[in-house]
Amino acid sequence: MKLDKVLSISGKPGLFELKAQTRGGFLAESFIDGKKIPVSMKNNVSILSEIAIYTYTEEIPLRNVFQKIFDKEEGKQSIDHKSSKKELTDYFSEILPEYDEDRVYPSDIKKVIQWYNLLISKEITDFSDPKDEEETLEDPKEN
Repeated sequence: MKLDKVLSISGKPGLFELKAQTRGGFLAESFIDGKKIPVSMKNNVSILSEIAIYTYTEEIPLRNVFQKIFDKEEGKQSIDHKSSKKELTDYFSEILPEYDEDRVYPSDIKKVIQWYNLLISKEITDFSDPKDEEETLEDPKEN
């Protein structure tokens, strides 16, 4: 599964998989308990493939941050998201040394770590850009 099918829903814990569209929104399945819930367009929903982390020079897509954690941890889970604020910020500084400490809050770091560990527990490890694949499909190289 790609990150463009993984959602964060404001006010709901964990992550969700986009299952189907409905008339007034869509149906999402929780990664935590597997329950399917209807989500209306009134909910604040973020697609993980569209989220970025601020650095001092640019915004880094979340998938790139996940890939850096994945590489550092050799495909295993990272530190616990309930670790101390100092442990989380130190860890995140190792992963992304240029992150903007004024705009990326400890709560954001906690959420990134929690999401990464949840994705790994569900064996979702493809952090590639879906747009790269679309270009490859549209523009096959000619011989």
